[in-house]
Amino acid sequence: MSLSLFSRHIPLLSRIVRLILIGMALWHLYVAFAGPPNPYVMRGVHVALALLLIYLTHDYKGRQQEVPRWYDILLGGIACLAALYPSLNLEYIYMRFLYVDPLEPMDIAVGITLVVLLLEATRRMLGPVLPITAICFMAYGLFFTSTLPSVILEQLFMTPEGIFGIPISVSATYMVLFILFGALVERMGVGQLFMDFAVALTGRQAGGPAKVACVTSGMFGSVSGSAVANVMTTGTFSIPLMKRMGFKPAFAGAVEAVASTGGQIMPPVMGAAAFVMAEYLGVGYLTVAKYAIVPAVLFYVALFAAVHFEAKRRGIGSVPKEDQVPMKQVLRERGHLFLPLAVIIGVLMMGYSAPYAALCGVISVVPVAALRKTTRHYVTIDNILAALEGGARNVLSIAAACACAGIVVGVIDITGLGLTFSNFVISAAQDTLVIALLLSMIAGIILGMGMPTTPAYIVQVALLVPALVKLGVEVEAAHLFVFYFAILSAITPPVAMAVYAANTLSQAKIVEASIAAVKLGMTGFIVPFMFVYEPSILLQGDWLNIVVVVTFATLGVILLAAALQRFFYGKLDHWQAALLFVGALCMIYPDWRVTVAGLVCTGLVLARQLTRTQAQPVAQVGE
Repeated sequence: MSLSLFSRHIPLLSRIVRLILIGMALWHLYVAFAGPPNPYVMRGVHVALALLLIYLTHDYKGRQQEVPRWYDILLGGIACLAALYPSLNLEYIYMRFLYVDPLEPMDIAVGITLVVLLLEATRRMLGPVLPITAICFMAYGLFFTSTLPSVILEQLFMTPEGIFGIPISVSATYMVLFILFGALVERMGVGQLFMDFAVALTGRQAGGPAKVACVTSGMFGSVSGSAVANVMTTGTFSIPLMKRMGFKPAFAGAVEAVASTGGQIMPPVMGAAAFVMAEYLGVGYLTVAKYAIVPAVLFYVALFAAVHFEAKRRGIGSVPKEDQVPMKQVLRERGHLFLPLAVIIGVLMMGYSAPYAALCGVISVVPVAALRKTTRHYVTIDNILAALEGGARNVLSIAAACACAGIVVGVIDITGLGLTFSNFVISAAQDTLVIALLLSMIAGIILGMGMPTTPAYIVQVALLVPALVKLGVEVEAAHLFVFYFAILSAITPPVAMAVYAANTLSQAKIVEASIAAVKLGMTGFIVPFMFVYEPSILLQGDWLNIVVVVTFATLGVILLAAALQRFFYGKLDHWQAALLFVGALCMIYPDWRVTVAGLVCTGLVLARQLTRTQAQPVAQVGE
């Protein structure tokens, strides 16, 4: 905040809103410390506070407002009370026979009010896509099935299977704590640490500015969990630097967009949807992180390699000396700020729950920042309160998305749409897994367009995962498959939100930037097929097999990047790029005969490159 919370220059209403935001953050921290209350109470209060604050902080056009209007205060108050209705009537809720006892007039009035105000709050916070999706699903349930309207309303409002279902439970327990952790560490200077660390690590290499973007965005994105927010945070430094060093604006924006998007699949924190996955799978968050680590590393290895080959092809060198920072200096001045992340990982590895680990991480942030003089100036009351306020603001979009996604999931459950859709996919695929996977990929990208990752993943779990499991896909691989494409919709045209965000900084043509982003993120579209057919990618099975598969997969994604950027040991002709592309796919495919074919293809291209290099050496510009 530019002004102290208690400054006389801040209007009274704005001050009250900020106090409510801080109160929301403190309430969740207290619950994490003291233990959660009744699930209905926990979820109801979470939704109530989120809806109240959305109406107080965002006007009807979706713009942030410092001072709420009288009608926004009224709507926020009504939405808050409607969300608290089940919590205030617990005995009545528990004594009812679901779908047997008729709804009282008050139940119907409050339920309809909550659904309408939730849809409007989500529209203000996230735009129209998710609310329209929820309306379409409700319309399907009302007009295309025999389900009674009262049953649908009861499912959405009076049970833990709709608005107050698993998605909002995860938002109220897991996500809010990690978001508060991210806000605190950012306020304590971790963003600068990530940037300086990345510059020290990769800044002296060819194409250094773009490699800095890869490392910084991967690290920051793992904490923030939002591709667009990540782009707007780290891209303000990395994109102008990449352009200044000679990368095309479209490529610079695409690197930042892809690297920021990949942060959601990179442990240790990953994106918010990873916590929902842990809940659906019934496993610890650390198990989900274990499944995700190799695919995430393959994603970033491919991106890093693509940047390197593009830099070599264009003769782009390292970060300017005046912008370089020695690693010793970085670690000496700010290295201690890695400790809160180490605390979270350590607590998780000790077997404690993710919320408890997040709470330990939050508690450690301020003492760690106070350890050294270089970061001690961040430790002020105003800065801590600003972090709590900012974290609570970031929670609002997640809470709205999860509650609105609960409407979709509730309708799917009560109408049997999930089973119907699964049968459709199996029938269309004619029991052929690869066709089912392609259909699921297309459906996943379409469902995720314009939607945040978490609701996109939740919808896909309900619609797509059952079909994949029926066709023999391991349940962990099925969830991770749809998780990937919920994330990759952020860089997939025509609604590539991360690319749009990067373009505001790069000023590139959107079509050119979208194509560049798809090329750079191509590995992300292939890796999900890899771990469906070869569980070793998810670190499942014999360790010797895991090592062999991961080694060839790593080589394959590097060759794929070389083929797409048309540079290996030197510039690639069209036929060489095509042959290397085929060889890369063969290396990735988990069958030793196909892998041998890939090695042969790669050997032919490499022999041709080395022959050309001996005949006419390629100048290594930018070393």
